[in-house]
Amino acid sequence: MTQGIYRVEYNKMLTSDVRELRLSGDTGAITAPGQFVNIRLDGLFLRRPISVCDWDREGLTLVYKVVGKGTAALDEAEPGQDLDLLCGLGNGFNVEKCGRRTLVIGGGVGTPPMYGLAKALLRAGKEPVAVLGFNRKDEIFYEEEFRALGVETTVATVDGSCGVKGFVTAAMPEAYDYFCACGPLPMLKAVYAAAAAPGQMSFEERMGCGFGACMGCSCQTKSGGKRLCKEGPVLEKEEIIWPTPA
Repeated sequence: MTQGIYRVEYNKMLTSDVRELRLSGDTGAITAPGQFVNIRLDGLFLRRPISVCDWDREGLTLVYKVVGKGTAALDEAEPGQDLDLLCGLGNGFNVEKCGRRTLVIGGGVGTPPMYGLAKALLRAGKEPVAVLGFNRKDEIFYEEEFRALGVETTVATVDGSCGVKGFVTAAMPEAYDYFCACGPLPMLKAVYAAAAAPGQMSFEERMGCGFGACMGCSCQTKSGGKRLCKEGPVLEKEEIIWPTPA
């Protein structure tokens, strides 16, 4: 983890409420797809965690949805503005454990880190296959970016306005030997039940500090307690314990 100042290169609209933010700065602390940054924003006590979509030597790309005060403030960031980031947080996807034909599944704003993962899998000589899920056609983003990588990509929409009608589980292919997924909890549970292979899943959780000090995002796994901001957000399928409803 490093703390540093990053400069906004652009902050553009992808859909009505999803933005792509490019920042220049030190990315040396980012070692795996699925890690995140924590952004300090004026007037807000807690930093806001955002998954890393992509990165290179010059900077990183974040894709976020405007849903609250933090992301609304981030939406106001303009080119040339400086942002204070904690960078390289969390435990990302382990590419070495992924299979030759790895299914990467992204649901909504769980899609961005899967793009970085797909690129890492390609660099490792593996064959990622992507399934991207959205509620409807006007919410779709990054489909063409996945295809531009040469990745076989299927889109599912709940209302059937584009691609396969239904949830991502309706679009999961039969042939794959590993999977990685990121998205809302109901999606992850459904993928967990449907997957016929081992895999890794990235979880969302409210985070106080973002680096394991406050213990606010702790969860129980088959291998003991883990902090999702530190030992997560990526957990292996085999260690997940789903909480029972109250």
